[in-house]
Amino acid sequence: MLLNLEKALSMPVMIQVCNCSVRTIRDWRREKFSMNLSCLKKLSLKARLPIPETMRVRDAYAHTRTAGAKGWASVKAKYGRVPIDEMHRKEAWHTWWDTKGKFENNPILKTKPINRPKKDRELAELIGIVMGDGGISTYQVTVTLHHIDDRQYSIFVAKLVKKLFHVTPHIRHSEKKSVLEIVISRAELVKYLHSLGLPIGNKVAQQFDIPNWIKKNKKLSTACLRGLVDTDGSIFTHRYKVNGKWYSYKKLSFTSLSRPLLQSVATIMQDIGLHPRISANQNVWLDSKRDMEKYILTVGSHNPKHLKRYKSEVG
Repeated sequence: MLLNLEKALSMPVMIQVCNCSVRTIRDWRREKFSMNLSCLKKLSLKARLPIPETMRVRDAYAHTRTAGAKGWASVKAKYGRVPIDEMHRKEAWHTWWDTKGKFENNPILKTKPINRPKKDRELAELIGIVMGDGGISTYQVTVTLHHIDDRQYSIFVAKLVKKLFHVTPHIRHSEKKSVLEIVISRAELVKYLHSLGLPIGNKVAQQFDIPNWIKKNKKLSTACLRGLVDTDGSIFTHRYKVNGKWYSYKKLSFTSLSRPLLQSVATIMQDIGLHPRISANQNVWLDSKRDMEKYILTVGSHNPKHLKRYKSEVG
């Protein structure tokens, strides 16, 4: 349905009708999130396209009953009943912690070490990956990818993490959310990446940018660009008709809500001889066939999804 709407309506029109960003529509397209029903109705009316009768509407909170049942089954299996004095248990734990627990030399409480690699192209690419589809909390680093389109790429990312930090990440698959999450639960890794310039918490609210130690080095900035585009970029075919004949060529789009990051991505592209265009709706574009060829040759990609789309559409 969304593909038909995109053929009938331009991206700016869809953004205006739904009052959302390009990123949101992109997530709907790759099924990272379910499309909002009210938005679908508005787009259907605008495009004069009927909503398919086979379309399935799901309650936003339909999963809570199942989750509650599973939780109860888990508690019953462990305790035989629901603990009736949970507040007392928590108070007792805090008392123990404040008076004794935090003063004990408990190996469980010690942070686990990580390897601290040199500042090379592999580390710069990993920084780009985390800046693209990743996030950092107090104790975890997470990279979220599409569970089908990015399955092969997730293997590359997991191997890169293990090679750089000597830590095996945990991969969580949520078919319901259509995502693969590569999770590294190491406080030391969080501290290390933060020291390299990555923000902890909401990166968009902090208007994050590529660290200066990467931007100052052309090889490192090119590797970082590859990680950013492999996660938060897309390659697609632009088609147009002239005198009754159809023409097509490839374009590249990188999306971010951080203006400093958009500007840095455009600057790196310019430094390697490309001609990027920054649009008003949080995108950096490569529009010409020559730029696309040079990007693939100079920057390249480790995401099989991008390479497949580019190679299958050549000519």
